[in-house]
Amino acid sequence: MTEAEGERHILGLSELLGMVREHIEEGFPAPVWVRAEISEVKNHPTGHCYLTLTESDGGLKAKVPAIIWASSYRTLRPFFASETGQDLQVGMNVLVLAQVQYSELYSLSLIISDIDPSFTIGGLELQRRRTIERLQQEGMMDMNATLSLPLLPRRFAVISAETAAGYRDFMKHLHQNEYGFTFQTELFQAAMQGTEAPASIMAAMDAVAQRADEFDALLILRGGGGAMDLVCFDDYELAVNVAQFPLPVLTGVGHDHDYHVIDMVAYANVKTPTALADFLVDVVAQEDLRLESIAARLQLAVRGKSATEAAGFENMRLRIVSALQRRFDSALTALDKFEMRVLAADPTRTIEKGYSIVLKDGRKLDSAAALEPGDKLTIMMRDASIDVTIDDIKR
Repeated sequence: MTEAEGERHILGLSELLGMVREHIEEGFPAPVWVRAEISEVKNHPTGHCYLTLTESDGGLKAKVPAIIWASSYRTLRPFFASETGQDLQVGMNVLVLAQVQYSELYSLSLIISDIDPSFTIGGLELQRRRTIERLQQEGMMDMNATLSLPLLPRRFAVISAETAAGYRDFMKHLHQNEYGFTFQTELFQAAMQGTEAPASIMAAMDAVAQRADEFDALLILRGGGGAMDLVCFDDYELAVNVAQFPLPVLTGVGHDHDYHVIDMVAYANVKTPTALADFLVDVVAQEDLRLESIAARLQLAVRGKSATEAAGFENMRLRIVSALQRRFDSALTALDKFEMRVLAADPTRTIEKGYSIVLKDGRKLDSAAALEPGDKLTIMMRDASIDVTIDDIKR
């Protein structure tokens, strides 16, 4: 030992770290509850689960590795999944019961023995409320609802997973509807759960938007699942895309009791994919019924107008017949009067009364002023005609 070493208290690295370990073990003799965010998760073939836990507040504040030994993970994993609907994932906020452990070789780590799923679910609910408040402040909540859905919507772009039971149920109910209505659907596939789901759904929405004139509406479908399975539908960026989409967006996500942020900003939301299919069929059925009612009313109106016009034509016919009858009667009366005058002027009527008629050149004479001696006359009597010659005229 040198003189300098004798004057100073020098520790070997292992001795120093051993002292640190002893202090930590004394300071944390029992497991403690720790809240953190998962930034990395890896399931090892041996059955162990290796995680990296972090805490951030505008920047990284703390970071520590954590381990769930296989003996604990065998029970913790299915329990957490049954409560939240999914496995431990990156970005998830968790509350874990952990033993602080320090190793001279591997530094500080946490040995997790329990996880509280209610904390994770509660954290998501808090984040969801903040997302809703932000969308309200930005005026996004009713934006998509201002668009117009066609009276008879038949062409739909569908975002879902082709193998999903919810999508298959939707297609069956829509295309095998009781009315025989026909619909056009085109599937745009996307991941419908997990951290990658929002980006995947937005990519599918971009593809639909490029062909917006080919569709009447966009449908987003996802069957039921646990709370964590459906948390992607509370994503802020996804909600903004739905609110600002150029077509009406109709959602059918989850179970009857589920209600997500994208449901709030969509044109309309229906609880399940099957219910959405029934809703669309009903929209067309109601409009079809309305059109049939209009057609029936028009037919009645036409019939009523035809009956009214027919009655009008009959009245007109009767008036014309009556007018013609009056004119005919008037003409007949005039003809009778004329006949009477003609008969009254008939010379034979005069002769039959005992009178005689004097004719000159076949014309009736009313005066002798124009007669001259020598003129020949005819005297018509009831029983004979006498031709005479004037010898003398006495005036």
